[in-house]
Amino acid sequence: MTKHVKTPDTLRSSRWFAPDDLRSFGHRSRMMQLGYAEEDFRGKPIIGILNTWSELNSCHGHFPERVKDVKRGVLAAGGFPVEMPALSVDESFTKPTSMLYRNMLAMETEEQIRAHPLDGVVLMGGCDKTTPGLVMGAITAGVPMIYLPAGPMLRGHYKGRILGSGSDGWKHWDERRAGNVTDEEWLGIQGGIARSVGTCMTMGTASTMTAIADAMGLTLPGASSIPAADSGHQRMGSSCGRRIVEMVWEDLTPAKVVTPAAVRNAAIVAMATGCSTNAVVHLIAMARRAGVDLTLDDLDALGRVTPLIANVRPSGKDYLMEDFYYAGGLLALMKQIEERLDTSAVGVTGKPLSEALKTAEVYNDDVIRPLSNPVYHEGSLALLRGNLCPDGAVIKPAACDSKYHVHEGPALVFDSYPEMKAAVDDETLEVTPDHVMVLRNAGPLGGPGMPEWGMLPIPKALIKQGHRDMLRISDARMSGTSYGACVLHVAPESFVGGPLALLKTGDIVRLDLPNRSLDMLVDEEEIARRKSAWTPPEPRFERGWGYMFSRHVTQADKGCDFDYLERDFGRAAGEPDIF
Repeated sequence: MTKHVKTPDTLRSSRWFAPDDLRSFGHRSRMMQLGYAEEDFRGKPIIGILNTWSELNSCHGHFPERVKDVKRGVLAAGGFPVEMPALSVDESFTKPTSMLYRNMLAMETEEQIRAHPLDGVVLMGGCDKTTPGLVMGAITAGVPMIYLPAGPMLRGHYKGRILGSGSDGWKHWDERRAGNVTDEEWLGIQGGIARSVGTCMTMGTASTMTAIADAMGLTLPGASSIPAADSGHQRMGSSCGRRIVEMVWEDLTPAKVVTPAAVRNAAIVAMATGCSTNAVVHLIAMARRAGVDLTLDDLDALGRVTPLIANVRPSGKDYLMEDFYYAGGLLALMKQIEERLDTSAVGVTGKPLSEALKTAEVYNDDVIRPLSNPVYHEGSLALLRGNLCPDGAVIKPAACDSKYHVHEGPALVFDSYPEMKAAVDDETLEVTPDHVMVLRNAGPLGGPGMPEWGMLPIPKALIKQGHRDMLRISDARMSGTSYGACVLHVAPESFVGGPLALLKTGDIVRLDLPNRSLDMLVDEEEIARRKSAWTPPEPRFERGWGYMFSRHVTQADKGCDFDYLERDFGRAAGEPDIF
């Protein structure tokens, strides 16, 4: 039985519908205009279903049907469901990057909840930026919320080979550039790599972020692992609808779920899964919205002691998210590292994590490895610092050739993506495997929005020689489905005068991953001379959203939220006036 803390007359929506005055008369009248009788909605928890569906978002192609499942659950539990559109920031088609609009989704989510008579919300997302955007806004809004993850698509196939979205696209593109993939094969791979609705089925940013939401206690336990096309996903949708109604009566708000313990659990789980490097900016931003001061150093410390145990591409070798689900899913992985987690943390079920882990079991210990046989002895990510990145940079050690873990070589610097692209396609480019490719002006302000340009293509001259990796550095991000020796999120970014702006082609760069350092071997006096001669580039925007973005976005090490949206900036807005 649900323990009621709330009563019908203390529901948030009662402010709109209960008073015997002209305003409430108008609200009730408009509900009747929509075809509802008073008994349909009065005195019941009104549940907003924030849906990030669009006809250009293939990851969320099943959401129109899933909304029906959620509504079924809400009605069964005695609530009143209301579907509301939310910005659909898909990763595939939103340019220059959906990251430019993550904070817009967060703002929209917060304001939609605040401005409407919603007692609780179901957040429907999954494509990379939708998870952090929805969660950030809902944390600030403060009403009970539950996250419904889109789920990964089915694994890809072509000529008997299993294909992973993103990862195998990059791999086969290099082979095509080398002349090893025909037009017919390329077309077959194109049609076989994404076979159903759902997010990327590698451990890319989408699966990383839904796993983080799951481990943080914001989803039904284990919900992030269910493939989008599985009937279990439909049942999970209706369960979300039932549970959010109970959460409203219990007054189980995000502040009671997103605690320091929950954030730490999410970070540990992220490291154990082989998470996307994008987890850094999103997890930090989500934590800061909840008043949890998570830093790059905190994440690096956890990464040093958390083995990577999910054998899922791109950090793993053989398996995809569908295999991960069949092997027991996220709960099974959390069971393997249970002693490292705070299992007293309470999630949206209202119960401690320990309850969810009681029956968790691993069904394939090659997919979800035991701690005694990890995929990689440390976690997914490592933080670097040095005179090239005084505020930090990140790298994914398990996803690159280990020979680059300690590397020294001359820089090959590019100021823009078109400049870099023209050079790498030039087979006469003077480049060796020891060179360090650098792309700058691709950070939060320079990109703008930190596009996923950080997995710089290997120069064709090296591809033809058989090379498939080299050290690359950028203030950009890269797709979570990507791999290779890529140093990303260099902070401060070059566009604001960070040290990356001062690097010159031919300067020697040294990466020392064991000691977490990244430096240009240039003396301090020369660096100071270059700094004094540096001139800021022209602003990217002079009006509109981009203008607002460029004046308020924080750097990568702070999560790229807007400074005025972070919790410490000021109090969240209270309830709206109703007169």
